Amino acid sequence: MTGFLAWLSRKRFQQRYLTYYLMLLPTITFFIIFNYIPMSGIYYAFTRFSYTGGLFGSPFVGLDNFKYLFKSGILLRITRNTVLYNIAFIFFSHLLQIIFAIMISRITGRLFKRLTQSMLLFPYFVSFVILRVLVYNLFNYEIGLVNATLAELGASPYDFYNKASFWPFIIVFFYLWKNVGYGTVIYLAAITGIDTELYESASIDGAGAVKQIFYITVPLLKPTFVTLFLFSLGSILKGQFELFYQLIGSNGNLFTLTDIIDTYVFRSLTFDFDIGRSAAAGVYQSIFGFLLIMSVNGIIKRKAPEYALF
Repeated sequence: MTGFLAWLSRKRFQQRYLTYYLMLLPTITFFIIFNYIPMSGIYYAFTRFSYTGGLFGSPFVGLDNFKYLFKSGILLRITRNTVLYNIAFIFFSHLLQIIFAIMISRITGRLFKRLTQSMLLFPYFVSFVILRVLVYNLFNYEIGLVNATLAELGASPYDFYNKASFWPFIIVFFYLWKNVGYGTVIYLAAITGIDTELYESASIDGAGAVKQIFYITVPLLKPTFVTLFLFSLGSILKGQFELFYQLIGSNGNLFTLTDIIDTYVFRSLTFDFDIGRSAAAGVYQSIFGFLLIMSVNGIIKRKAPEYALF
Protein backbone atom coordinates (compact mmCIF):
# COMPACT_ATOMS: atom_id res chain seq x y z
CA MET A 1 0.00 0.00 0.00
CA THR A 2 2.82 2.35 0.89
CA GLY A 3 4.57 1.61 -2.40
CA PHE A 4 1.40 2.29 -4.36
CA LEU A 5 0.91 5.67 -2.62
CA ALA A 6 4.53 6.60 -3.34
CA TRP A 7 4.08 5.69 -7.03
CA LEU A 8 0.84 7.69 -7.19
CA SER A 9 2.54 10.67 -5.57
CA ARG A 10 5.36 10.55 -8.12
CA LYS A 11 2.82 10.25 -10.92
CA ARG A 12 0.98 13.36 -9.79
CA PHE A 13 4.29 15.22 -9.41
CA GLN A 14 5.29 14.33 -12.97
CA GLN A 15 1.92 15.41 -14.38
CA ARG A 16 2.07 18.66 -12.40
CA TYR A 17 5.43 19.64 -13.87
CA LEU A 18 4.87 18.18 -17.35
CA THR A 19 4.47 21.67 -18.83
CA TYR A 20 7.84 22.75 -17.41
CA TYR A 21 9.49 19.63 -18.82
CA LEU A 22 8.07 20.44 -22.26
CA MET A 23 9.34 24.01 -21.99
CA LEU A 24 12.83 22.65 -21.27
CA LEU A 25 12.72 20.34 -24.30
CA PRO A 26 13.87 22.95 -26.92
CA THR A 27 16.81 23.96 -24.70
CA ILE A 28 17.84 20.34 -24.10
CA THR A 29 17.53 19.62 -27.85
CA PHE A 30 19.68 22.65 -28.66
CA PHE A 31 22.50 21.58 -26.32
CA ILE A 32 22.39 17.97 -27.56
CA ILE A 33 22.66 19.01 -31.21
CA PHE A 34 25.14 21.88 -30.92
CA ASN A 35 27.17 20.93 -27.82
CA TYR A 36 27.16 17.20 -27.18
CA ILE A 37 27.03 15.65 -30.66
CA PRO A 38 29.96 17.84 -31.89
CA MET A 39 32.07 16.42 -29.04
CA SER A 40 32.81 13.47 -31.32
CA GLY A 41 35.09 15.89 -33.19
CA ILE A 42 37.55 15.70 -30.29
CA TYR A 43 38.89 12.61 -32.06
CA TYR A 44 40.30 14.94 -34.77
CA ALA A 45 42.88 16.16 -32.24
CA PHE A 46 44.50 12.71 -32.24
CA THR A 47 44.61 12.23 -36.02
CA ARG A 48 46.41 13.56 -39.06
CA PHE A 49 43.19 14.39 -40.86
CA SER A 50 42.79 13.50 -44.51
CA TYR A 51 39.74 14.42 -46.55
CA THR A 52 39.72 11.04 -48.25
CA GLY A 53 39.65 9.10 -44.98
CA GLY A 54 37.24 11.33 -43.09
CA LEU A 55 36.85 11.27 -39.30
CA PHE A 56 37.53 7.62 -38.54
CA GLY A 57 39.57 6.85 -41.64
CA SER A 58 42.35 9.36 -40.96
CA PRO A 59 45.67 8.08 -39.50
CA PHE A 60 45.74 8.02 -35.71
CA VAL A 61 48.80 9.91 -34.41
CA GLY A 62 48.11 9.99 -30.67
CA LEU A 63 49.47 13.09 -28.96
CA ASP A 64 51.62 14.23 -31.89
CA ASN A 65 49.47 17.31 -32.56
CA PHE A 66 49.75 18.41 -28.92
CA LYS A 67 53.52 17.76 -28.92
CA TYR A 68 53.93 19.95 -32.01
CA LEU A 69 51.99 22.80 -30.42
CA PHE A 70 54.07 22.61 -27.25
CA LYS A 71 57.50 22.17 -28.87
CA SER A 72 56.97 24.86 -31.53
CA GLY A 73 56.10 27.45 -28.89
CA ILE A 74 52.82 28.25 -30.61
CA LEU A 75 50.71 27.05 -27.68
CA LEU A 76 52.69 29.10 -25.17
CA ARG A 77 52.37 32.24 -27.29
CA ILE A 78 48.66 32.02 -28.00
CA THR A 79 47.89 31.01 -24.40
CA ARG A 80 49.91 33.94 -23.06
CA ASN A 81 48.18 36.39 -25.38
CA THR A 82 44.70 35.00 -24.68
CA VAL A 83 45.09 35.01 -20.90
CA LEU A 84 46.74 38.45 -20.68
CA TYR A 85 44.17 40.07 -22.95
CA ASN A 86 41.29 38.55 -21.00
CA ILE A 87 42.79 39.59 -17.66
CA ALA A 88 42.94 43.17 -18.98
CA PHE A 89 39.40 42.89 -20.37
CA ILE A 90 37.99 41.53 -17.09
CA PHE A 91 39.82 43.92 -14.76
CA PHE A 92 39.27 47.18 -16.64
CA SER A 93 35.75 46.39 -17.85
CA HIS A 94 34.40 45.54 -14.38
CA LEU A 95 36.19 48.51 -12.84
CA LEU A 96 34.78 50.96 -15.40
CA GLN A 97 31.33 49.36 -15.35
CA ILE A 98 31.05 49.78 -11.58
CA ILE A 99 32.35 53.37 -11.73
CA PHE A 100 29.98 54.38 -14.54
CA ALA A 101 27.02 52.62 -12.93
CA ILE A 102 27.61 54.48 -9.65
CA MET A 103 28.03 57.79 -11.47
CA ILE A 104 24.83 57.33 -13.49
CA SER A 105 22.88 56.27 -10.40
CA ARG A 106 23.87 59.60 -8.80
CA ILE A 107 22.54 61.67 -11.70
CA THR A 108 19.28 63.37 -10.73
CA GLY A 109 18.14 64.72 -14.10
CA ARG A 110 16.01 62.05 -15.79
CA LEU A 111 16.64 63.23 -19.37
CA PHE A 112 20.41 63.53 -18.90
CA LYS A 113 20.46 60.14 -17.16
CA ARG A 114 18.71 58.39 -20.06
CA LEU A 115 20.91 60.18 -22.59
CA THR A 116 24.05 59.06 -20.75
CA GLN A 117 22.86 55.43 -20.61
CA SER A 118 22.05 55.47 -24.34
CA MET A 119 25.46 56.92 -25.25
CA LEU A 120 27.25 54.28 -23.16
CA LEU A 121 25.19 51.40 -24.56
CA PHE A 122 25.27 52.49 -28.22
CA PRO A 123 28.80 51.13 -29.04
CA TYR A 124 27.67 47.64 -27.95
CA PHE A 125 25.42 47.49 -31.03
CA VAL A 126 28.13 48.58 -33.45
CA SER A 127 29.13 45.60 -35.59
CA PHE A 128 32.72 44.41 -35.64
CA VAL A 129 32.89 45.06 -39.39
CA ILE A 130 32.10 48.74 -38.83
CA LEU A 131 34.60 48.76 -35.97
CA ARG A 132 37.24 47.41 -38.36
CA VAL A 133 36.56 50.27 -40.81
CA LEU A 134 36.75 52.78 -37.98
CA VAL A 135 40.09 51.45 -36.70
CA TYR A 136 41.51 51.24 -40.24
CA ASN A 137 40.64 54.86 -40.93
CA LEU A 138 42.25 55.87 -37.65
CA PHE A 139 45.55 53.99 -37.93
CA ASN A 140 46.20 53.53 -41.66
CA TYR A 141 49.70 54.68 -42.60
CA GLU A 142 48.68 56.82 -45.58
CA ILE A 143 45.16 58.08 -44.88
CA GLY A 144 44.66 57.40 -41.17
CA LEU A 145 43.50 60.21 -38.91
CA VAL A 146 46.26 59.59 -36.36
CA ASN A 147 49.06 59.87 -38.92
CA ALA A 148 47.39 62.86 -40.56
CA THR A 149 47.37 64.58 -37.18
CA LEU A 150 51.01 63.66 -36.59
CA ALA A 151 51.90 65.13 -40.01
CA GLU A 152 50.10 68.37 -39.14
CA LEU A 153 52.14 68.55 -35.94
CA GLY A 154 55.36 68.01 -37.86
CA ALA A 155 55.98 64.49 -36.54
CA SER A 156 56.79 61.39 -38.57
CA PRO A 157 53.92 58.96 -39.31
CA TYR A 158 53.86 55.63 -37.50
CA ASP A 159 53.26 52.37 -39.36
CA PHE A 160 50.78 50.74 -36.96
CA TYR A 161 50.00 47.80 -39.26
CA ASN A 162 53.62 46.67 -39.42
CA LYS A 163 54.56 47.07 -35.73
CA ALA A 164 52.76 45.15 -33.02
CA SER A 165 53.78 47.15 -29.95
CA PHE A 166 50.76 49.50 -29.89
CA TRP A 167 48.09 46.93 -30.71
CA PRO A 168 47.53 45.51 -27.20
CA PHE A 169 46.51 49.02 -26.09
CA ILE A 170 44.38 49.56 -29.20
CA ILE A 171 42.57 46.23 -28.80
CA VAL A 172 41.91 46.71 -25.08
CA PHE A 173 40.67 50.27 -25.66
CA PHE A 174 38.16 49.31 -28.35
CA TYR A 175 37.00 46.27 -26.38
CA LEU A 176 36.21 48.56 -23.45
CA TRP A 177 34.63 51.14 -25.73
CA LYS A 178 32.31 48.50 -27.13
CA ASN A 179 31.42 46.47 -24.01
CA VAL A 180 31.55 48.73 -20.96
CA GLY A 181 28.07 50.12 -21.61
CA TYR A 182 26.40 46.71 -21.55
CA GLY A 183 27.95 45.73 -18.22
CA THR A 184 27.12 49.15 -16.80
CA VAL A 185 23.43 48.44 -17.36
CA ILE A 186 23.72 45.22 -15.32
CA TYR A 187 25.44 46.95 -12.40
CA LEU A 188 23.01 49.85 -12.64
CA ALA A 189 20.11 47.41 -12.33
CA ALA A 190 21.74 45.97 -9.21
CA ILE A 191 22.15 49.45 -7.74
CA THR A 192 18.50 50.25 -8.50
CA GLY A 193 17.50 47.20 -6.45
CA ILE A 194 19.24 48.53 -3.31
CA ASP A 195 16.79 49.71 -0.66
CA THR A 196 16.68 53.52 -0.68
CA GLU A 197 16.06 53.53 3.06
CA LEU A 198 19.70 52.54 3.56
CA TYR A 199 20.83 55.74 1.86
CA GLU A 200 18.29 57.81 3.77
CA SER A 201 19.45 56.38 7.09
CA ALA A 202 23.08 56.98 6.18
CA SER A 203 22.27 60.56 5.16
CA ILE A 204 20.53 61.20 8.48
CA ASP A 205 23.61 59.86 10.30
CA GLY A 206 25.75 62.38 8.42
CA ALA A 207 27.25 60.15 5.71
CA GLY A 208 27.97 62.02 2.50
CA ALA A 209 27.78 60.69 -1.05
CA VAL A 210 31.31 59.23 -0.97
CA LYS A 211 30.74 57.33 2.26
CA GLN A 212 27.37 56.04 0.99
CA ILE A 213 29.12 54.69 -2.11
CA PHE A 214 31.94 52.97 -0.20
CA TYR A 215 29.89 51.63 2.71
CA ILE A 216 26.55 50.82 1.03
CA THR A 217 26.71 50.65 -2.78
CA VAL A 218 30.04 48.88 -3.27
CA PRO A 219 29.49 46.16 -0.59
CA LEU A 220 26.00 45.41 -1.92
CA LEU A 221 27.37 45.08 -5.46
CA LYS A 222 29.70 42.29 -4.32
CA PRO A 223 27.32 39.36 -5.18
CA THR A 224 26.74 40.76 -8.68
CA PHE A 225 30.46 41.32 -9.19
CA VAL A 226 31.43 37.81 -8.03
CA THR A 227 28.83 36.18 -10.29
CA LEU A 228 29.87 38.20 -13.36
CA PHE A 229 33.54 37.65 -12.51
CA LEU A 230 33.07 33.87 -12.43
CA PHE A 231 31.23 33.94 -15.75
CA SER A 232 34.08 36.00 -17.21
CA LEU A 233 36.69 33.55 -15.93
CA GLY A 234 34.79 30.71 -17.58
CA SER A 235 35.64 32.20 -20.96
CA ILE A 236 39.10 33.54 -20.13
CA LEU A 237 40.63 31.25 -22.78
CA LYS A 238 37.86 31.81 -25.29
CA GLY A 239 38.97 35.29 -26.28
CA GLN A 240 37.05 37.72 -28.49
CA PHE A 241 37.41 36.15 -31.92
CA GLU A 242 35.37 38.74 -33.82
CA LEU A 243 37.31 41.62 -32.30
CA PHE A 244 40.77 40.17 -33.02
CA TYR A 245 39.87 38.80 -36.46
CA GLN A 246 38.34 42.04 -37.68
CA LEU A 247 41.07 44.31 -36.33
CA ILE A 248 44.08 42.13 -37.15
CA GLY A 249 42.87 39.75 -39.86
CA SER A 250 45.71 37.79 -41.47
CA ASN A 251 48.41 40.38 -40.82
CA GLY A 252 51.29 38.15 -39.75
CA ASN A 253 53.40 41.14 -38.65
CA LEU A 254 51.12 41.55 -35.62
CA PHE A 255 50.68 37.91 -34.58
CA THR A 256 53.36 37.94 -31.89
CA LEU A 257 51.25 40.16 -29.62
CA THR A 258 47.76 39.71 -31.04
CA ASP A 259 47.32 36.04 -31.94
CA ILE A 260 44.96 34.20 -29.57
CA ILE A 261 43.73 30.60 -29.45
CA ASP A 262 40.53 31.30 -31.38
CA THR A 263 42.28 33.07 -34.26
CA TYR A 264 44.93 30.33 -34.45
CA VAL A 265 42.24 27.63 -34.65
CA PHE A 266 40.44 29.58 -37.38
CA ARG A 267 43.64 30.09 -39.35
CA SER A 268 44.57 26.42 -39.04
CA LEU A 269 41.21 25.48 -40.54
CA THR A 270 41.04 28.06 -43.33
CA PHE A 271 44.67 28.71 -44.34
CA ASP A 272 46.70 25.68 -43.28
CA PHE A 273 43.82 23.17 -43.57
CA ASP A 274 45.28 21.33 -40.58
CA ILE A 275 42.18 20.11 -38.79
CA GLY A 276 44.14 17.91 -36.38
CA ARG A 277 46.21 20.74 -34.91
CA SER A 278 43.26 23.13 -34.77
CA ALA A 279 41.23 20.49 -32.93
CA ALA A 280 44.13 19.89 -30.53
CA ALA A 281 44.27 23.62 -29.74
CA GLY A 282 40.50 23.64 -29.21
CA VAL A 283 40.64 20.64 -26.84
CA TYR A 284 43.46 22.27 -24.88
CA GLN A 285 41.42 25.48 -24.67
CA SER A 286 38.33 23.68 -23.33
CA ILE A 287 40.20 21.59 -20.73
CA PHE A 288 42.26 24.54 -19.47
CA GLY A 289 39.18 26.74 -19.18
CA PHE A 290 37.23 24.01 -17.37
CA LEU A 291 40.01 23.44 -14.83
CA LEU A 292 40.36 27.17 -14.27
CA ILE A 293 36.68 27.83 -13.57
CA MET A 294 36.45 24.77 -11.30
CA SER A 295 39.51 25.90 -9.34
CA VAL A 296 38.33 29.48 -8.90
CA ASN A 297 34.81 28.38 -7.99
CA GLY A 298 36.27 25.94 -5.45
CA ILE A 299 38.33 28.72 -3.84
CA ILE A 300 35.31 31.02 -3.65
CA LYS A 301 33.17 28.20 -2.26
CA ARG A 302 35.63 27.73 0.61
CA LYS A 303 36.03 31.43 1.31
CA ALA A 304 32.47 32.68 0.63
CA PRO A 305 30.14 29.77 -0.23
CA GLU A 306 27.13 32.04 -0.76
CA TYR A 307 28.78 33.55 -3.84
CA ALA A 308 29.84 30.29 -5.54
CA LEU A 309 28.15 29.25 -8.78
CA PHE A 310 27.65 25.64 -7.62
